Amino acid sequence: MARYTDSVCKLCRRERQKLFLKGQKCYTEKCPVENRSYPPGEHGLSRRSKVSEFGVQLREKQKIKRSYGLLETQFHNYFEKAIRQKGITGENLIKILERRFDNVVYRLGFASSRKQARQLIKHRHFLVNDKLVDVPSYLLSEGDIIKVKEKSKKLDAIHDSLKRMKEIPYAWLTTDKASLSGTFLQVPQRSEVPLNANEQLVVELYSK
Repeated sequence: MARYTDSVCKLCRRERQKLFLKGQKCYTEKCPVENRSYPPGEHGLSRRSKVSEFGVQLREKQKIKRSYGLLETQFHNYFEKAIRQKGITGENLIKILERRFDNVVYRLGFASSRKQARQLIKHRHFLVNDKLVDVPSYLLSEGDIIKVKEKSKKLDAIHDSLKRMKEIPYAWLTTDKASLSGTFLQVPQRSEVPLNANEQLVVELYSK
């Protein structure tokens, strides 16, 4: 399967904001966005051309897609799924992305980034409702309980991540650090999701 292998910090610099792709580094002074808030490449500093309407829409799509660590086909498939649901398409899209297993593991504090969450899931360290799930794209439902597998409870990566997150600031999730488990209480409303992006521009882009 295709995957992005270049520096993820370049993706943040291209969008000119933190996408929190590098875990703890994103919260330190070592974050490149703090020191080089211009796009990567030799023309990054000199690029001053006016961005077209299409360019603005594309940047919003790339921002959301990269935040959740998706490839183009994956993202488009989620958009098609959002269209078929009742309600506002853009908000439906964000709600679907928030239900992804790797995203929830990251939000619960069991991983320092979505990339690390995907790796932990693929290595079979988590259970959903007491059943092993090793598919990062698995969509959780309300009431699902996520647990760290018994044999994986001593993993330093999980404990280090939990230490950095003192409490879970999301109303739709609960975490029990003692048992290394969490519950997906409900699908969040768009206003609750801490994502600095305009998903309506993505809808406009795909509507052309």
